[in-house]
Amino acid sequence: MKPNRPAVMRKVSGRRALLFCLGRSLICMAALAATSNSVRAIESPHIERFKSTWRAQDGETIEQLISNVSKVALFVPRMWGVIELDQNDYVFVMWTRHPDDTLDEQNVIAWRIALDGTFQLASTYAKPMELGWHALALSLIATEVKEDERNANLRFLHDPSNFNFVTTTQGRLGDLLRQGRCTIVEPVGVDYLPKQKDKPNEKGDLWRVLLLVNCNIPGPLAFTHNGVITFEKSEGQDWEPQSSFAKRIAAFPPGSWFARIEPKEREE
Repeated sequence: MKPNRPAVMRKVSGRRALLFCLGRSLICMAALAATSNSVRAIESPHIERFKSTWRAQDGETIEQLISNVSKVALFVPRMWGVIELDQNDYVFVMWTRHPDDTLDEQNVIAWRIALDGTFQLASTYAKPMELGWHALALSLIATEVKEDERNANLRFLHDPSNFNFVTTTQGRLGDLLRQGRCTIVEPVGVDYLPKQKDKPNEKGDLWRVLLLVNCNIPGPLAFTHNGVITFEKSEGQDWEPQSSFAKRIAAFPPGSWFARIEPKEREE
């Protein structure tokens, strides 16, 4: 049986529909596309301009990204469209996890067209795509695992090389994990965390990668067995290590991660 997914709305209109849809982890603009009279032709200058100008941080075009993601994740692209909601235009692409999924099981990635003509990603759950296709694929597969999808690509999810988009002063994270003889276990998290307006003192508006690893090297069991590795990155900033293990990976080369253990770390 397929896992339960958010139901799409049958009748939608105006600002209420926009806020409802954009507030969900998997927005329901697919329903808007299917029911709203404001949906314009699939062949649109907005779509063509978006495809020709949008780039991930590593330089990928949207079509390259979608093609790569669809090869490793349960991601079947359907159609492109443009919709007007609350006096804003949105470019969107509809997708499903399986080729035989129904309308109720379609998801959407949408970009708002700003007044200056730029495209701003409105689907928060898809923000990892701005880092490149590996990040989006990992994020989608991690969600598939949480939702008990049978065919989730665990091999891709656990391959350290796919985490090389996270960079440190010592090198790329995936390469460092391989050199440190570490294997990735569950859970895996590749997420974007928007700032909560009602919580000004909490972190937000950042990408976060969280891994648990087992490492076949000498060292404290708390690190080498289900060791927690967390990196975060704000817009325009470098990746910053957050967990104790991540800080060691960023500070020392593989083989020297545990050459010195501070007393406080031993207590932890």
